Amino acid sequence: MRPVPRWALVSSGCAPVLLAGGWMLAAHLEGPSYDPVTQNISVLGAYGSRGFWVMTGALLALGVCHLLTAWGLRAAALAGRVTLAAGGVAAFVVAMLPAPSSGGSLEHGSVAVIGFVLLAAWPVLAAVRVGAAPWGLRLAPSIAASVLMGVGAAWYLIETHRHGAPGVAERLVTCMQSVWPFIVVASCVSYREQRVRATADVRSDDGRSRPS
Repeated sequence: MRPVPRWALVSSGCAPVLLAGGWMLAAHLEGPSYDPVTQNISVLGAYGSRGFWVMTGALLALGVCHLLTAWGLRAAALAGRVTLAAGGVAAFVVAMLPAPSSGGSLEHGSVAVIGFVLLAAWPVLAAVRVGAAPWGLRLAPSIAASVLMGVGAAWYLIETHRHGAPGVAERLVTCMQSVWPFIVVASCVSYREQRVRATADVRSDDGRSRPS
């Protein structure tokens, strides 16, 4: 299994921090007129909003993080890495096609949906199906992650339809999707280090067992 560089911990770990930090700072700049429970994150990055540049910058940084993580996640299946990278590109496009100050945007909404789908699908596509694998790349946890993200997206659609709490649902889904790459990378780095230590212990034991 190809090793995952430790710098991938930085790129994957920064993704949720930058995203959550971006929407919190943008919401603070927007003031009490913005309701994070009933309003989407896209409102913060809409034309004319006070947090426009903050939210746009956070989405661009998120895209960079996903691209770097996909590049460094060499232990994952190629299809999953490509899908994660495509999710990063989708974040770029969402940032470049902000929602209007009022009403909806077909282009923005379509790209956001594509991004949701890509980031929900990549865990399953990245899973290693043959031989031993780090926990984050095993099939069962990968399927569970994709299913949870799909359930979260369904909840978001329900909340949007019933005019309930779509802001909460959207934040939950985006948090799951931004945190999972870090979990996968951390499991790969830990798995590699455990294998190295185990190999070193075996060699040490063999050396002591040999007659002088």
